[in-house]
Amino acid sequence: MLKLLPLIALIGYTVLSLVFSMWRTKAMLAQQSRPLTDPAILRLADRLAGSLDVPEIKVNVFEVPVVNGLAAADGQIYLTRGFLNARVRGEVTPEELASVIAHELGHVALGHMRRRMIDFTGQNAVVLALSALVNRFLPGLGPLLIRTISAAVMARLSQRDEFEADAYASALLIKSGIGTGPQITLFEKLGHLSGQNGASAPAWLLSHPKTEARIAAIRANTARWQQVAP
Repeated sequence: MLKLLPLIALIGYTVLSLVFSMWRTKAMLAQQSRPLTDPAILRLADRLAGSLDVPEIKVNVFEVPVVNGLAAADGQIYLTRGFLNARVRGEVTPEELASVIAHELGHVALGHMRRRMIDFTGQNAVVLALSALVNRFLPGLGPLLIRTISAAVMARLSQRDEFEADAYASALLIKSGIGTGPQITLFEKLGHLSGQNGASAPAWLLSHPKTEARIAAIRANTARWQQVAP
């Protein structure tokens, strides 16, 4: 039992760090967000809600200039002010932003936040333990190797979640009558909107899949589901 105490302490530290990070993120979002008021986007959100048989989908605006959408651990959906500014400039459409909402709803419905928390907690504990062990034989290089492998594994898991959320969004957009066209056109614009037209890291270290792969998966799902539709 005593031999397990260091590992238990590592897991406890990781869990506490994660809980604190979630609390801090929730507080920041509460302070820097407000309810979405754009009527065109809200009408589309109502269509998504109708397809899910829920009264409404509450969408918030996170007051930061970056272009992004996110789902918080408590299930709240956010569009950034950067996205809304792009909408005002005519660079994105309400339908394209509805596809972002559908994608974030996918993360919530599929339990990705909970799954990532479990993965993060377990993997961090393993990484810390292995780093301490390997450092005895490969000082400096060993822990770096372990962290690189860990980053690649976490990126792979994150990419899996993104593909799953994309597929959920596609199904929801088709069911609500919006279709997957806006989902595809938004991905085609994202590189320009975010100022990241090229990847600066290897694909296996990126937390999101390559845009071309995501578009191909959406098109394949759309074709398959339309063939089986009555």
